[in-house]
Amino acid sequence: MADLVARIGPILLFLVFATVLAELCAGLGLFDLVADAVVHAAHGSVRRVWAGLVAVAVASTALLSLDTTAVLLTPVVLAVAVRLRINPVLFAMTTVLLANTASLFLPVSNLTNLLALSHLDLSVAEYAALMALPGLVAVLVTVAVLAVLHRRTLALPRREYDEPAPLEGPRAPVVVAALACVALGPALTITGRVTVVSGLACGAVVLACLVWRRDLLHLRLVPWLLVLVVGLLFFLVQLAHEHGLGELAGRLTGTGEGPLALLRLAWVAAGAANVLDNLPAYLALEPVTVGSPERLGALLVGVGVGPLITPWASLATLLWAQRCHAAGLAIHWGRFALTGVLVAFPAVTLATLTLSAVTAAR
Repeated sequence: MADLVARIGPILLFLVFATVLAELCAGLGLFDLVADAVVHAAHGSVRRVWAGLVAVAVASTALLSLDTTAVLLTPVVLAVAVRLRINPVLFAMTTVLLANTASLFLPVSNLTNLLALSHLDLSVAEYAALMALPGLVAVLVTVAVLAVLHRRTLALPRREYDEPAPLEGPRAPVVVAALACVALGPALTITGRVTVVSGLACGAVVLACLVWRRDLLHLRLVPWLLVLVVGLLFFLVQLAHEHGLGELAGRLTGTGEGPLALLRLAWVAAGAANVLDNLPAYLALEPVTVGSPERLGALLVGVGVGPLITPWASLATLLWAQRCHAAGLAIHWGRFALTGVLVAFPAVTLATLTLSAVTAAR
């Protein structure tokens, strides 16, 4: 139990720091400013706005985690769709799909990545080198499938739009928040100190809010329930491992580091994520990757890119659905599942084969 606490403690701390940072950025209006800039730069072109939102979703997921993208970017993209007077489904689906498929790039992009970092004692740079190309492939597949499925929306003529409202309140804390977000990814890659770097970034924004925007600071910023749920999942999977879960996982995933072996592992992981949830799926299958960066990468592809079919497969999907419901957008889960299959199958397959090629070329 002491080993489990020592391992999950830094991860839960990162979860707190990242969530508080993201919530303060939203409160300061940083995400709205980015969305306004995207719409303005695109001059009302739906295709250009969508391309900009893709870039923002990928950057937000990579630097601030998939849950941040789901929670904070969803209401922004829905508001953008309203301003452009178009069906919001394309923008909504882009957000939730990229919140998952763009979560391979950095350790902070997904809690499963942080677990992997400690499992094989990888540096942040080593992790990024391993997963950069598979992550890029997963994103490109997602964008390509969405472009085909929503080609009519993307073909709409230029839309009229309202100029963005001026920023309310002092600009200084917004600048601090923007710098903290931009610096987060490079600082993590250079130092490898996930908890320290995220804590410093969060601390800088909290300090700025103490000086200029105290109204944004309250205890509700801390995700108490989320921390409790994640901690409980760790404990339950650890208990299951002590009663034979590892042996079952080994039989399902097989062995080996060739392309077919990695595909088998990735697809078992994707299936487990859609049945259970991606975090317990990772924890259940982690022992089958011992000593193998290739197998660990395949597992991350499965639990990161694969959970796109069931609502509970990823916490980010549930958070996204909650925000859509609050904005009045009904989710048709059958259509969601079909889109998820169309994205997940090629994305998991091609990302895993890319991972195999990357490791073979070393």
